Amino acid sequence: MRLRVDHETRYTYDAPVAYGLQQVRMRPKDSRGQKVLDWTITVEGGASELCYDDHNGNRVDLIGIEPGRTETSIRCVGLVENTEGDGVLGKHQGFLPLWHFKRSSPLTQAGEGVRKLVAGLGDCDIAQVSTGHALSAAILDTVGYEGGNTHSGTTAEEAITGGTGVCQDHAHIFCSAARLMGLPARYVSGYLMMNDRVEQDASHAWAEAYFDGLGWVGFDVSNGYSPDERYIRVATGIDFREAAPINGMRMGGSDEGVLVTLKVEQ
Repeated sequence: MRLRVDHETRYTYDAPVAYGLQQVRMRPKDSRGQKVLDWTITVEGGASELCYDDHNGNRVDLIGIEPGRTETSIRCVGLVENTEGDGVLGKHQGFLPLWHFKRSSPLTQAGEGVRKLVAGLGDCDIAQVSTGHALSAAILDTVGYEGGNTHSGTTAEEAITGGTGVCQDHAHIFCSAARLMGLPARYVSGYLMMNDRVEQDASHAWAEAYFDGLGWVGFDVSNGYSPDERYIRVATGIDFREAAPINGMRMGGSDEGVLVTLKVEQ
């Protein structure tokens, strides 16, 4: 399956920006079953300063905002071919050891809610991939998918307490619970081609856990299954902050407006 992505993020500022830098993680890389055929990032109101691979192996573009701008945009257009649909990424690669993905972070710190969720699974064998699917189902039963009640800084525990969340929250809860059980786990950002629409409001997120003998396996809690040919895997991290499509800093232009347009189609 070949998937085409057209993703633009446009920022408007209420005053000219004196200085700004954006870290952009919007370039997918070749991996098992995923081949990038074409991918271009264009910038209005800024310029690419450099491109590098971060400690998670993500390709990062460092974008400088032109001084005096009141509007900037970052757009990526690309074509990816997918040939695998089992959600298995395979063996561990990269700069970081597996034990790194057992550690917690402020967004994935396990508290009473996560501990109760894990206890409800009983005596699961963490060597079996079925444990990941059972955890995924338990999370969706506990935290229903509903937008508007959480934000980028919502923690796994806060989402459980609120009872609803979006894909980012589900991925954080999965990572928190999997690590509590002794499984390496990481957050994944990327794209999903939906069967009922081309235009979308935002990119997608899911989680991966590592199983001995099988390697990294993806779990899309929000949809209740593992990633298939409709998914494009872009960036990973210990949580959202390390895999966010765009983050950065600026001086000037205190109020910011953001408009996202996204199309994912076969």
